[in-house]
Amino acid sequence: MNTPRSRGNGRPALTRPDGTAVRVLVVDDDPDLAEVLSGALRYEGWEVRTAGDGASAVTGARELLPDAVVLDVMLPDTDGFAVLRELHTVKPDVCVLFLTARDAVEDRIAGITAGGDDYVTKPFSLEEVVARLRGLLRRAGMARQLEEGPRLVVGDLVMDEEAREVTRGGELIELSPTEFELLRFLMRNPRRVLSKAQILDRVWSYDFGGQAHVVELYISYLRKKVDAGREPMIHTVRGAGYVIKPVAGR
Repeated sequence: MNTPRSRGNGRPALTRPDGTAVRVLVVDDDPDLAEVLSGALRYEGWEVRTAGDGASAVTGARELLPDAVVLDVMLPDTDGFAVLRELHTVKPDVCVLFLTARDAVEDRIAGITAGGDDYVTKPFSLEEVVARLRGLLRRAGMARQLEEGPRLVVGDLVMDEEAREVTRGGELIELSPTEFELLRFLMRNPRRVLSKAQILDRVWSYDFGGQAHVVELYISYLRKKVDAGREPMIHTVRGAGYVIKPVAGR
């Protein structure tokens, strides 16, 4: 039997206890580093949001209610320790992994004393950050490994990639191979707007001669099957593309 995988990276998939995607807030004033970190975490199938300073970090935490925060100690408007105190008022049980360019023992002590759970010194490997976050989440009881097979979960929509089965609210949805691949790409990027060009490149794997209307056609097929008679999950962002997200309140 195949071991459950997350995004083809060889690790068992990790989700929240209710089966939904782990939520992570990345706080770093270096936009390039934040983007690289976010990409690595999204590759785990997690929902990720970024912030470049302390004020936006607290705002983002209130909106996302993250399970974990990757937090740079040095921020343009404050320090990570002050941000952590604010985060704990928003979500007391949030797991926090500090990032810093400093490796002095006193900085490590300060981070742990402030309530941080772990500490990584720059430069670091993405694998190390991901491994430490997975360990923190499991130990805190805020995530679980999937045992039943590799799944993607967005709200009440569940895709078993190995069995190639899709259900919504427990009801089986029959999809063609192309519809399945399109839905898989959307579900691997929940809440993220995907352009027609991105979808053509990833689902059809080649330039479709500029015939982007094929994306519109297959999106309409999916809507008839996934959203029919239910509150819609697949949305059009005019002039930008398409996004899939859970129904509000679920």
